[in-house]
Amino acid sequence: MSVPRKPAAFRIEPEKSPETVVHAPSAAGLPARKPRSLDRELAVVTADEIDVFADAEPVTDMPPPVEEKPRRSIWLRVFLGSAGALVSLAIALWTDSLVRNLFARADWLGWVAFGFAGLAGLALLVIIVREGLALARLASVEKLRAQAEDALARNDPKLAQAVVDALAVFVADKPATAAGRKLLAAQRGEIVDGADLIRLAETDILAPLDAQARRLILDAAKRVSLITAVSPRALVDVAYVVYEAAKLIRRLAALYGGRPGTLGFFRLARNVLAHLAITGSIAIGDSFVQQIVGHGLAARLSAKLGEGVVNGMMTARIGMAAMEAARPLPFAALKRPGMGDFLSALTRFASTETKQKG
Repeated sequence: MSVPRKPAAFRIEPEKSPETVVHAPSAAGLPARKPRSLDRELAVVTADEIDVFADAEPVTDMPPPVEEKPRRSIWLRVFLGSAGALVSLAIALWTDSLVRNLFARADWLGWVAFGFAGLAGLALLVIIVREGLALARLASVEKLRAQAEDALARNDPKLAQAVVDALAVFVADKPATAAGRKLLAAQRGEIVDGADLIRLAETDILAPLDAQARRLILDAAKRVSLITAVSPRALVDVAYVVYEAAKLIRRLAALYGGRPGTLGFFRLARNVLAHLAITGSIAIGDSFVQQIVGHGLAARLSAKLGEGVVNGMMTARIGMAAMEAARPLPFAALKRPGMGDFLSALTRFASTETKQKG
């Protein structure tokens, strides 16, 4: 019988993948591999051989500092509030003095003045309440649009459902949205994604209102184009463009449910001007004139009618900005109107006017 082998311990090295095997000379002093040329396209550099600092470019541009919003002076608000309180007290004292003097002359004159003062106070209270409600409606439009943008960005189903419910209540008095609201109520249970629900609400509810808004903008642009083409003075052109723009802003706000009052109108007009300034479309430059020439409008119209078309397109730009400011949802599923949508219609309108005058 053979003598049994003594037990011995063996060390098993873990298997290495071909990608991680590093070919290096052993510690026993084995000869190194002879150098040979490699094709540059076939050469592969392993992760251990990469020098991350070899081609690093120095950072030359520092990130821009965070701009802080300018704070309004508290003293300006104190001044305006104090001045308003003093004016109110002066009006109240003047009214009281007037009523007392009329009572001193004759009782019936005093009672008449007291009645007029009461009616004026009641009317002022109603005006303040109406302006407050109008500002609240505009604030709700801005809040609804901000929530819709947030729901689209985060694809939040709960927030999207809340936005759709608020939108349905907000435009409930619009007959043009009745069919869309009914269709959306039947389909909203099948929509899982929040962004898709917002887009569906925009398509079903706001599409009829968008069509009416485009007609309002085009009609206003046609009126401006015609009136400014026959007006003899440039001052009349400017005044009429401002009048039509103000009326268009108010109509678009009422169309989408805003119904602004006097203070609400000024706030909405400020938002429209801010939108025009941000988008860079408040002025008509050489590019727009070249666009008109490219459509062949300059060859078919007189110089005065061409100026009317330019003024009409300015009104259309203001209308598009007012449409985005008064719309309770951002443009996501529907196409945002562009200048080309109104330029062709104004071109046909101006050409028809030229043929009739000719």
